[in-house]
Amino acid sequence: MILFRAWCVLIFVSISAYTLVTISKQGLNIFPYFFGDMAEMEWPGQFNFDFMFMLSLSAIWTVWRNAFTGSAFGLGVLAFFFGAPFLSAYMLYLSFKHEGDVVTMLVGPTRVPTGT
Repeated sequence: MILFRAWCVLIFVSISAYTLVTISKQGLNIFPYFFGDMAEMEWPGQFNFDFMFMLSLSAIWTVWRNAFTGSAFGLGVLAFFFGAPFLSAYMLYLSFKHEGDVVTMLVGPTRVPTGT
């Protein structure tokens, strides 16, 4: 679990630093770059298109894990728009909250199979 937690911290710190540099150079408006690359139908756009679906899977999992509550949908929005920084921080939080119980981290406390 220590390696997983370290990996989550590394993801969060490194992407946050990279994002701050990018924002300082290009500003906050990512949408023209993100969707502009997709509109060109070339490899950068293909990567963005693939990445968008990975973000949607992260958001759907987050909402499902939290049993489709109101706060679950809020977390899902954060997962979609903040990607790996959100997911790494969320998984780090869950690893401490559930004391390293990976099953509970992944499926949520209401879906833990009986006998585990």
